[in-house]
Amino acid sequence: MAIKKSELYSSLWASCDELRGGMDASQYKDYVLTMLFVKYISDKYKGDPFGAIAVPEGASFDNMVDLVGNAEIGDKINKQILNPIKEANKLNEFPDFNDENKLGKGKDLVDTVSELIRIFNDPKLDFSKNSAEGDDILGDAYEYLMRHFATESGKSKGQFYTPSEVSRVLAKVIGINQNNSSIQTTAYDPTCGSGSLLLKVANEAGKSITLYGQEKETTTANLAKMNMILHNNPTAEIIADNTLSRPFYKEENGSLKKFDYVVANPPFSLKSWSNGVNVDSDDYDRFALGVPPEKNGDYAFLLHILKSLKANGKAAVVLPHGVLFRGNAEGEIRKNILKKGYIKAIIGLPANLFYGTGIPACIIVLDKENAEQRKGLFMIDASKGFVKDGNKNRLREQDIRKITDVFDSFAEVPKFSRMVSIAEIADPKNDYNLNIPRYIDTQEAEDIQDLAGHLLGGIPQKDVDSLQSYWDLFPSLKADLFSPARVGYFELNVSAENIKTTIFNHPEFVAFNTQMHTAFDEWLHQQQSEWYQLDKGFTVKEAIDQSAQTILSHFENNALVNRYAMYQHLMQYWNEVMQDDFYSIALDGWKAGNEFTRLVIKGKKGKDGKTAKDKEIAGLAGIEGRMVTPEMLIHYFFAAQNESLQDLENQLNLTQEALAEIEEENSGEEGIFSDLEKINLKNVKDFYKQRKAENAPKEELKYIKNYIDTQEALGGITKLIKIAKENLEIKVLTQYPLLTEAEIKDMVINHKWTPVLQHALKSEQEKLSQNLTQRIKELADRYQQALPVLETKTMEASQKVLAHLQKMGLVW
Repeated sequence: MAIKKSELYSSLWASCDELRGGMDASQYKDYVLTMLFVKYISDKYKGDPFGAIAVPEGASFDNMVDLVGNAEIGDKINKQILNPIKEANKLNEFPDFNDENKLGKGKDLVDTVSELIRIFNDPKLDFSKNSAEGDDILGDAYEYLMRHFATESGKSKGQFYTPSEVSRVLAKVIGINQNNSSIQTTAYDPTCGSGSLLLKVANEAGKSITLYGQEKETTTANLAKMNMILHNNPTAEIIADNTLSRPFYKEENGSLKKFDYVVANPPFSLKSWSNGVNVDSDDYDRFALGVPPEKNGDYAFLLHILKSLKANGKAAVVLPHGVLFRGNAEGEIRKNILKKGYIKAIIGLPANLFYGTGIPACIIVLDKENAEQRKGLFMIDASKGFVKDGNKNRLREQDIRKITDVFDSFAEVPKFSRMVSIAEIADPKNDYNLNIPRYIDTQEAEDIQDLAGHLLGGIPQKDVDSLQSYWDLFPSLKADLFSPARVGYFELNVSAENIKTTIFNHPEFVAFNTQMHTAFDEWLHQQQSEWYQLDKGFTVKEAIDQSAQTILSHFENNALVNRYAMYQHLMQYWNEVMQDDFYSIALDGWKAGNEFTRLVIKGKKGKDGKTAKDKEIAGLAGIEGRMVTPEMLIHYFFAAQNESLQDLENQLNLTQEALAEIEEENSGEEGIFSDLEKINLKNVKDFYKQRKAENAPKEELKYIKNYIDTQEALGGITKLIKIAKENLEIKVLTQYPLLTEAEIKDMVINHKWTPVLQHALKSEQEKLSQNLTQRIKELADRYQQALPVLETKTMEASQKVLAHLQKMGLVW
């Protein structure tokens, strides 16, 4: 059975909870990722003499489990398990599992490490079974953890991680997927951190590729090596050392090794870059185009990368925006690089994307192939496309796709991209300054107030004409909404509160919506046909890529619906739900829909990692379907029973409200129940007997009896609900194994995936009417009353107030 990403993520984050508090996230990430690494290689390669990774006898995860509760667990993990793995695979140092300063002393250390092992010793976390084509669940889990660790580590310690969205952009713009050479391709990252950039390049290549990385921090380099293994790239070479002062990768003659592709996210503006570097007579001739400033290493890394590229090599580097416009030594280097024609493109990114800094950054795309013939460079300003994610910004799927689509075609998009000639850049007014706003104007047109409109009333024609994209599609709608007031000005024909209704119900708008739905349904029907053909072993990546491309193509010529917005809806749902379903089908076929899990209440776990007193959660909340949820199954097969249950729950709510009302009316100081210490069924029954014996007024007895009857009715309904839920639960559990492939396909495709995509189109259509409505209302409110009218009304109101004050004798 395939592991669902959500299951794995929750288990991994639970392991973080065990360590959080005792140390910083930048430290405890090493322990969690080491445990993940050992579990993974044990599941994949234990007992395999030909495996990509050696798991020495006695050094597997099972041997870790045997140490749970042992008083010397930390020391034995270090010596008996981690050291043999390190030696057998030539890895760097693992974190110290016997470090009392981080893990606690004595029993605290034993308990912490033991619990960490128990979390990973879960039957569901069997990594040997995830073998679907393109399935990188461990790699995705690693990325998930690294993002969270970087978030928790804060500004000073998050530099080890490049956001995966940025990594994907870099991997795509170097054009590695267009490389059809039969010669083994090489890719290099001189500041590889945890290795995410290199792995995105390998994924984008779609073929065998040799990866090389160098990272200054030994611990981070070890993370990178583990990351390579977790992503099925065990042959990648990762070196722990300073790239600028001691570059490891060299040719036999001592010059720098040359690579086909280079990607990098160097530390921004590194002040100590020149430590150990002989800038005056560099052994590798990296500074022939200029020597960077002593206290800023941005261009030092860029020059190292240029020197590490083959004659037709390509690179993409993340650097702070300052490299585009800073002068002096950096300005001279930039000028020399531009004259060589090495820069192919510049992509401006949003601010606050990276964990080490909040400043905006850019991607510089380098290409040595035909550089001497390059007459211009392509610029993209993607600084406005992002979503807030906690205290950081993040590129959305639509932002990544738009950047890469525009880059691939060098399409000039107003306020987003353009090809800039070297002649324009070299012009004295620019003087090789590459600051993007010099060449791309992204400023939105100012919403100018119209003085005549305020003085005389009327909506200016220029404001109505600014909505021309709507009037091109709905010409008569414009005539229905507006009529001429005078030359150059319109008046609104409908009241402000009726604008949206007028738009939404207009025949042209209705026809447009109907046309969009019809076309979209055709696209959806085609997708459904292809989804029905999915079967065990299909290539997941190709399937989602095909769906994504067709939805972009479908909305390409739509004047009002943003095709990238529709793409975002699809990809967001893919990331949240569909990819788990697709990988389940690829691994186990549609029968994965028959599988379900009974959840358990978390209790104290024993040595084997299983809960000693596992207890099933009562009710449907304790059932988790892998592709078909209990709610879907109930809606499909047991709608009538569920409706009866809902009726009972509605009765329960009404009865509870009636009971609360009786208690509230009669529990005050003068209320019937004022003498009762606690109002419950037993006490009220005793009270009823007492008051009846005392010949209490009939009206009072009636109130008391009403409370008793209502309480007993509540108990009866509660019992009926319990019985109904138990019966429904039995039906659900019985039905899962009986599901046919046709039923599973129908539920998943037509009742799970399809409604979400249909809702996406509906939400975009609603945006159309809302945006148009909002703008028209804004204009109507702005010019609703002319200034002279307002002044007259103000004068009239002032005179009335003055008259009242005179009558009151307050003014004369």
